[in-house]
Amino acid sequence: MSSLNILSGGAAQGLVGSLTPAFKAHTGIDIAGEFGAVGVMADKLRRGTPADIVILTAALLAKLAEERLVVAATISDVGLVETALAVRTGDPEVTVSDAAGLREVLLASDAIFVPDTKASTAGIHVANVLDRLGIADEIASRLNIFPNGATAMRELAASDARRPIGCTQSTEIISTKGVTLSGSLPPGCELATMYTAGITTAAAHPRQAQALIDLLTGAEQREQRKRAGFIGDRD
Repeated sequence: MSSLNILSGGAAQGLVGSLTPAFKAHTGIDIAGEFGAVGVMADKLRRGTPADIVILTAALLAKLAEERLVVAATISDVGLVETALAVRTGDPEVTVSDAAGLREVLLASDAIFVPDTKASTAGIHVANVLDRLGIADEIASRLNIFPNGATAMRELAASDARRPIGCTQSTEIISTKGVTLSGSLPPGCELATMYTAGITTAAAHPRQAQALIDLLTGAEQREQRKRAGFIGDRD
């Protein structure tokens, strides 16, 4: 049986997974593909990896449309995703109200789990925040970097460190067993990223790709998007 091929940022993995049964019931096909750092996914599309649909940041989708790899008219906003803090389930949650509090929490952690600091939305942001707080060098040996946020959160859940913490997109935290969404980043350090979906120009299943976009963005799925961690809505 054929499948709809997807290349997506990890931020959308939980939402796509929750909608897969409804998608299959409507179209009769499965969803296959990859979820990972948005920069890596975009480069896979550029290198010719087969994909019917991509779900990446709005800025990346716009660039891919300029490169004629995505059909501009099909691009639709899915919603905003925050970069947030995570702890192991059962550990005391941390809440920070300002940059000084975030600096203190990070310095007190003996292991910090983050996604790719060169290619992922959250990882790039974390690296910038550490520089801004003036602690990048001080915590470098405690920084545990993984290809994507989902992997970073699974490693946080399995960590035997005394006071570990994670920082990635809220959707990846929510969808990972063993970790808990602990709080947003404080003013001046926050990031909310709009994720969008679009059909590729080489799509083998454009009609089914549009069906998935309709599911991802439809008013009927507003609560589902919120449960998955999308804080903003296109409706």
